[in-house]
Amino acid sequence: MSVSIVKRAGARLGLGLLLLGFRVAPAVAQPTGPAAVVEIIGTGTTPLPTDKLLQLCRKYQVPTVDVRRWQNHLVAYGPAEKIRQVHKQLGTTYGKATVKLYSAPFYKFDRQRCTDKAVSKQWDNVLLTANLVRDPAKQQEYLAYHATQFQKWPEVGQGFCNASFQQLLVFRNGRQLMLVISIPHGASLDELNPKTTRNNPRVDDWNALMKQYQEGLPGTMPGEVWVFLQPIAMKKQPALQD
Repeated sequence: MSVSIVKRAGARLGLGLLLLGFRVAPAVAQPTGPAAVVEIIGTGTTPLPTDKLLQLCRKYQVPTVDVRRWQNHLVAYGPAEKIRQVHKQLGTTYGKATVKLYSAPFYKFDRQRCTDKAVSKQWDNVLLTANLVRDPAKQQEYLAYHATQFQKWPEVGQGFCNASFQQLLVFRNGRQLMLVISIPHGASLDELNPKTTRNNPRVDDWNALMKQYQEGLPGTMPGEVWVFLQPIAMKKQPALQD
């Protein structure tokens, strides 16, 4: 994909994003259909209250383990139909906050692209976000690279296979990107991530190339690009089916 992930020790993931550290939420059952993301961005720097979003997610059967937060951003990820139902209710729920729907991923990796197509029964999802640079031409280049990545940069997908990634989705709304990395339940991204580049220098080339297209959201530290959205509801929820 397209986020050059730099982990705590400085290693990179085959995407182009900064990996700092995160809490792992309880596992969810593997999805059975299209996925989407909804985001609420507060008008100031004060974190938004989470209770109303959690209530809506429970009402429409969006797993609350995938309700996440970063600064004044709240995010929910789940089945597309159910996320759209939550989105419809958010217009007046959070007052003047901005509500954004990421209706479908423009990039998807899954295990069907691997020699070993076995899929874990339960996944841990890692959610991150960043911006594309403001240059529209650069944005189109970024999208074009991803449209042909599996054909022209097959080593990147192979790196994800090597790292046991179950699924990797990238969504876009305007300049903002949402990344969802799904790994086997109980696995550590810190341990899996280096396998994307092991004996696979082409992934490092991809990461270096993607750097020119990405930047941090307002509120990130200098040099920080991708940020982790942290889990809110840590209590294990029943597995939900579409």
